[in-house]
Amino acid sequence: MCAAMTTSARRSFLFIAVLAFAGIVVSSVSLYHHYGTSKTSYCDIGENFNCDIVNRSTYSTVLGVPDALIGIVGYSVLLVLTTLYRAKSETPVVLLTASVLGLAFALYLTYVEAFVLATWCILCLSSLTLICLITVFASFLAFSSRRRV
Repeated sequence: MCAAMTTSARRSFLFIAVLAFAGIVVSSVSLYHHYGTSKTSYCDIGENFNCDIVNRSTYSTVLGVPDALIGIVGYSVLLVLTTLYRAKSETPVVLLTASVLGLAFALYLTYVEAFVLATWCILCLSSLTLICLITVFASFLAFSSRRRV
Protein backbone atom coordinates (compact mmCIF):
# COMPACT_ATOMS: atom_id res chain seq x y z
CA MET A 1 0.00 0.00 0.00
CA CYS A 2 1.22 3.46 -0.71
CA ALA A 3 1.39 6.08 2.03
CA ALA A 4 -1.87 7.66 0.88
CA MET A 5 -4.25 4.74 1.29
CA THR A 6 -7.50 5.15 -0.62
CA THR A 7 -10.80 5.47 1.20
CA SER A 8 -12.02 2.19 -0.26
CA ALA A 9 -8.86 0.41 0.92
CA ARG A 10 -9.28 1.83 4.44
CA ARG A 11 -12.89 0.70 4.47
CA SER A 12 -11.95 -2.75 3.22
CA PHE A 13 -9.35 -3.11 5.97
CA LEU A 14 -11.94 -1.97 8.51
CA PHE A 15 -14.57 -4.42 7.21
CA ILE A 16 -12.06 -7.28 7.30
CA ALA A 17 -11.04 -6.34 10.85
CA VAL A 18 -14.68 -6.34 12.02
CA LEU A 19 -15.36 -9.64 10.24
CA ALA A 20 -12.19 -11.19 11.70
CA PHE A 21 -13.22 -10.08 15.20
CA ALA A 22 -16.64 -11.66 14.61
CA GLY A 23 -14.84 -14.82 13.49
CA ILE A 24 -12.87 -14.87 16.73
CA VAL A 25 -16.13 -14.60 18.69
CA VAL A 26 -17.87 -17.36 16.69
CA SER A 27 -14.82 -19.64 16.96
CA SER A 28 -14.53 -18.95 20.70
CA VAL A 29 -18.16 -19.95 21.26
CA SER A 30 -17.53 -23.07 19.20
CA LEU A 31 -14.41 -23.91 21.22
CA TYR A 32 -16.34 -23.44 24.46
CA HIS A 33 -18.97 -25.90 23.26
CA HIS A 34 -16.32 -28.28 21.90
CA TYR A 35 -15.10 -28.84 25.46
CA GLY A 36 -18.53 -28.47 27.06
CA THR A 37 -20.60 -31.41 28.21
CA SER A 38 -24.05 -29.82 28.14
CA LYS A 39 -26.23 -29.72 25.04
CA THR A 40 -26.50 -26.48 23.10
CA SER A 41 -30.15 -25.56 22.87
CA TYR A 42 -29.79 -22.82 20.24
CA CYS A 43 -28.34 -25.16 17.64
CA ASP A 44 -30.30 -28.36 18.11
CA ILE A 45 -32.90 -27.79 15.41
CA GLY A 46 -34.05 -31.23 14.39
CA GLU A 47 -32.04 -33.84 12.52
CA ASN A 48 -30.26 -31.50 10.10
CA PHE A 49 -28.91 -28.83 12.46
CA ASN A 50 -26.95 -29.88 15.51
CA CYS A 51 -23.74 -28.11 16.51
CA ASP A 52 -22.99 -30.70 19.18
CA ILE A 53 -22.79 -33.54 16.65
CA VAL A 54 -20.50 -31.51 14.41
CA ASN A 55 -18.46 -29.85 17.16
CA ARG A 56 -17.76 -33.09 19.05
CA SER A 57 -17.22 -35.40 16.09
CA THR A 58 -13.89 -36.96 15.17
CA TYR A 59 -13.65 -34.29 12.45
CA SER A 60 -13.66 -31.46 15.01
CA THR A 61 -9.89 -31.72 15.57
CA VAL A 62 -6.78 -31.76 13.42
CA LEU A 63 -3.89 -33.65 15.04
CA GLY A 64 -5.58 -33.14 18.42
CA VAL A 65 -6.07 -29.39 17.93
CA PRO A 66 -9.74 -28.32 17.88
CA ASP A 67 -10.88 -26.79 14.59
CA ALA A 68 -12.35 -23.90 16.58
CA LEU A 69 -8.91 -23.10 18.05
CA ILE A 70 -7.46 -23.13 14.53
CA GLY A 71 -10.23 -20.67 13.63
CA ILE A 72 -9.37 -18.39 16.55
CA VAL A 73 -5.71 -18.33 15.53
CA GLY A 74 -6.54 -17.81 11.85
CA TYR A 75 -8.99 -14.98 12.47
CA SER A 76 -6.50 -13.41 14.91
CA VAL A 77 -3.82 -13.42 12.21
CA LEU A 78 -6.25 -11.72 9.82
CA LEU A 79 -7.13 -9.15 12.49
CA VAL A 80 -3.46 -8.39 13.17
CA LEU A 81 -2.74 -8.03 9.45
CA THR A 82 -5.61 -5.58 8.98
CA THR A 83 -4.76 -3.46 12.01
CA LEU A 84 -1.05 -3.54 12.79
CA TYR A 85 0.39 -4.32 9.35
CA ARG A 86 -2.06 -2.68 6.98
CA ALA A 87 0.41 0.01 5.87
CA LYS A 88 2.91 -2.54 4.53
CA SER A 89 2.85 -2.99 0.77
CA GLU A 90 2.81 -6.80 0.95
CA THR A 91 -0.11 -7.01 3.40
CA PRO A 92 -2.92 -7.22 0.80
CA VAL A 93 -1.34 -10.27 -0.86
CA VAL A 94 -0.53 -11.93 2.49
CA LEU A 95 -4.07 -11.19 3.63
CA LEU A 96 -5.52 -12.74 0.47
CA THR A 97 -3.30 -15.82 0.84
CA ALA A 98 -4.27 -16.28 4.49
CA SER A 99 -7.98 -15.81 3.78
CA VAL A 100 -7.92 -18.27 0.86
CA LEU A 101 -6.26 -20.86 3.14
CA GLY A 102 -8.95 -20.21 5.76
CA LEU A 103 -11.66 -20.50 3.12
CA ALA A 104 -10.24 -23.80 1.88
CA PHE A 105 -10.28 -25.18 5.44
CA ALA A 106 -13.85 -23.94 5.97
CA LEU A 107 -14.98 -25.50 2.68
CA TYR A 108 -13.42 -28.82 3.70
CA LEU A 109 -15.31 -28.69 7.00
CA THR A 110 -18.52 -27.79 5.14
CA TYR A 111 -17.98 -30.82 2.89
CA VAL A 112 -17.66 -32.99 6.02
CA GLU A 113 -20.88 -31.53 7.41
CA ALA A 114 -22.78 -32.09 4.17
CA PHE A 115 -21.50 -35.47 3.00
CA VAL A 116 -20.04 -37.25 6.02
CA LEU A 117 -21.98 -36.12 9.09
CA ALA A 118 -25.15 -35.07 7.22
CA THR A 119 -25.67 -32.43 9.91
CA TRP A 120 -25.14 -28.67 9.83
CA CYS A 121 -23.70 -26.40 12.50
CA ILE A 122 -24.90 -22.80 12.66
CA LEU A 123 -21.58 -21.67 14.13
CA CYS A 124 -19.67 -23.38 11.32
CA LEU A 125 -21.90 -21.87 8.65
CA SER A 126 -21.48 -18.45 10.27
CA SER A 127 -17.71 -18.88 10.18
CA LEU A 128 -17.90 -19.96 6.53
CA THR A 129 -19.87 -16.82 5.69
CA LEU A 130 -17.35 -14.63 7.53
CA ILE A 131 -14.30 -16.12 5.81
CA CYS A 132 -16.04 -15.88 2.41
CA LEU A 133 -16.65 -12.17 2.96
CA ILE A 134 -13.09 -11.65 4.22
CA THR A 135 -11.76 -13.35 1.09
CA VAL A 136 -13.86 -11.09 -1.14
CA PHE A 137 -12.58 -7.93 0.57
CA ALA A 138 -9.00 -9.28 0.63
CA SER A 139 -9.26 -9.98 -3.12
CA PHE A 140 -10.35 -6.41 -3.72
CA LEU A 141 -7.41 -5.11 -1.69
CA ALA A 142 -4.85 -7.38 -3.38
CA PHE A 143 -6.00 -6.65 -6.91
CA SER A 144 -6.37 -2.91 -6.35
CA SER A 145 -2.90 -2.72 -4.76
CA ARG A 146 -1.38 -4.54 -7.75
CA ARG A 147 -2.99 -2.10 -10.19
CA ARG A 148 -1.33 0.84 -8.45
CA VAL A 149 2.14 -0.69 -8.59
